[in-house]
Amino acid sequence: MNGNSFWSQLARPVIGLAPMDGVTDAACRLITARHGRPDLSFTEFVSVDRIVSGYDPDLAELRYSEIERPVIAQVFGTDPEAFYRTAHLICALGFDGIDINMGCPSKTVAGAGAGAGLIRTPKRACEILQRAREGIRDWVAGQEIDQIGLPSSVPEDVRRAKARWFGREEEPVMELARHPIPVSVKTRLGYNQVIIDDWIPSLLSESPAAISLHGRTLAQNYSVEADWEAIARAVELARSSSTLVLGNGDIRSAATALRRILESGVHGVLVGRAAMGNPWIFTTGDFIRLAAQSGKTLPADPEISIAEKMAVALEHAELYDQYRGKLSFRNVRKYLAAYASGFPGASDLRHRLVQVECLQETESILHPVVCA
Repeated sequence: MNGNSFWSQLARPVIGLAPMDGVTDAACRLITARHGRPDLSFTEFVSVDRIVSGYDPDLAELRYSEIERPVIAQVFGTDPEAFYRTAHLICALGFDGIDINMGCPSKTVAGAGAGAGLIRTPKRACEILQRAREGIRDWVAGQEIDQIGLPSSVPEDVRRAKARWFGREEEPVMELARHPIPVSVKTRLGYNQVIIDDWIPSLLSESPAAISLHGRTLAQNYSVEADWEAIARAVELARSSSTLVLGNGDIRSAATALRRILESGVHGVLVGRAAMGNPWIFTTGDFIRLAAQSGKTLPADPEISIAEKMAVALEHAELYDQYRGKLSFRNVRKYLAAYASGFPGASDLRHRLVQVECLQETESILHPVVCA
């Protein structure tokens, strides 16, 4: 079963939006797709245990828009059978791929053996990859999501979620063509120490479509600079395989991305924190590819006017308010703070934005700046 199709068709080097828990929600990804167009994006990670227990009929963390494609659902957990069942749901929702988080450094997640905790149990990590692929295979063969032990409400939840996401709540949802989707992995260099010479070959034995490698161990969290020499070593280990290796960590600009790509030989990079409040970082993707292939000099990063930045910040707040469901509007403050930086008066504006309680307050602050 060949599920690597979209990965093989991506222009290289790939410049994608990294998955970030509590950050790359549906509103963030849609704004990034509209104004930056990364080559691919990932959802926030979702627990497979929640999915197989009935999850939430809104399926909010898995919401996506067509403009984001290719869009990949990221999931985490420890039970291979839960990944088998979850793979059916991910396929039924129309995602382009499924990514298994083996890198989250959260004490709660890793301490339970999921996320970066799987680095310590490579046999289980490989079994998870196997069962996810088998779930995709059986879905392609015609197995329905109500035949695998998921709660009876799940098929209707999926139908309603897709209808709501794509604006066709009064119309029947078209049946998806059943084709295999690729399985990829997001991970780190190790748990307490760098062990890529053991860990990467273990993952490669299961032939994931791609490995996105964050250049730190779990123990390092974000306390040191990402180790791109170790990422380059992982590229060497994967060179004879069909698996792509994407690097992640401290990509702050187009120039940084280009330098890391050339130094490490990765097939692409994922941009994380630098994309917050700056979807325009992805508009440099074609320039990075040209420079990587021809040696030409990168142009300067795009200059975005204050009015445009604040217009997009307001658009982001409006989308967040539309999508947030039961979540507090206060969660949008971190995005607004990221937009309000790098220009005269940004500090004062940021101070006001991190105190907003509702969309109306946000509009009253930003409208004058947008219309100035």
